[in-house]
Amino acid sequence: MSYLTFALTKGRLADETMKMFERIGITCEEMRDKQSRKLIFINEEKKLRFFLAKGPDVPTYVEYGAADIGVTGKDIILEEGRRLYEVMDLGFGRCRMCVCGPESARQYLASNQLIRVATKYPNIAKDYFFNKRHQTVDIIKLNGSIELAPIVGLSEVIVDIVETGSTLRENGLGVLEEVCPLSARMVVNQVSMKMEQDRIRALIDMLRASQGTLL
Repeated sequence: MSYLTFALTKGRLADETMKMFERIGITCEEMRDKQSRKLIFINEEKKLRFFLAKGPDVPTYVEYGAADIGVTGKDIILEEGRRLYEVMDLGFGRCRMCVCGPESARQYLASNQLIRVATKYPNIAKDYFFNKRHQTVDIIKLNGSIELAPIVGLSEVIVDIVETGSTLRENGLGVLEEVCPLSARMVVNQVSMKMEQDRIRALIDMLRASQGTLL
């Protein structure tokens, strides 16, 4: 039997994924050692391999077949636009992608004015404004501290992930519109879904049963 390989997003998503796997009897003792410098972790009994990657890289590993299965955020899946199957909402890491800004920016949205939008997620922002709102905007790609953009006049609004909204409120900003809900998702390589369909389907069924709900 060949190995099934999983690409997991480093940090909280990987920890939550392994907790979910443990509930259905899938463990990987090697991953418990936080000091380990190993890159590949193996469960020899079940012929499973795991490795950790940055969230934006997970869909790439899955699309090109370096991993059969990946776990990453819905935001990453939407932004990357890779060819893969999104098979399951894992139910954790819940947050929202939103258009945010000062209250005064509502008028620009209401009147569909040409505005500047700062974001880490240019593809998501373009799809939302161009295809859903039918509003022409100037997208500005930033990599950090997106909330700063409307405060210093770089943009009228931002498109960013919102969990509690506390950072927005502390800086005089708020949620103006919700783009989409987000959470951790499981994705599968298109070829793997055909070649390992039985094993992957069995895994998905066990995970759904452990959640106590079908999607």
